[in-house]
Amino acid sequence: MTVKKQFASFEEMLTDSEVPVLVDFYAAWCGPCQMMAPVLDEVNARLKNRIQVVKIDTEKYPDLATEHRIYALPTLVLFEKGKPVQRFEGFVSAEQLIPKLESLL
Repeated sequence: MTVKKQFASFEEMLTDSEVPVLVDFYAAWCGPCQMMAPVLDEVNARLKNRIQVVKIDTEKYPDLATEHRIYALPTLVLFEKGKPVQRFEGFVSAEQLIPKLESLL
C-alpha cells in the first residue's frame, strides 16, 4: 500500500531518499491511473526496502508535471539520487513493470 507523505520539496525528497523513488504521476479522473493502484501496491510489496513509491496528483501539482514533461497519464518515472533513470507511460502490468524495475535496481 502506498502511503501519503508530506514533503517540503519534491527535489529534496528525491535526493534524500536512500533508495530509488518510483513516482506515479496521475490524476483522479484518469481511468488507467486508477488501474495502476493495485500494480503499485504489488511493486511496493515485492520490492519493499529496495524502492520507494510516491504518487503525485498532476492536478494538485501542475508545476511538477510541467517540469518533468508529463504529457500522458499515468506516467511512472524512476529517480535515483534525484535524477530520472527510466520512464514508463500508460498502464503497465505488475508482470511487466517489476522485472524492468529489478533490472534497474
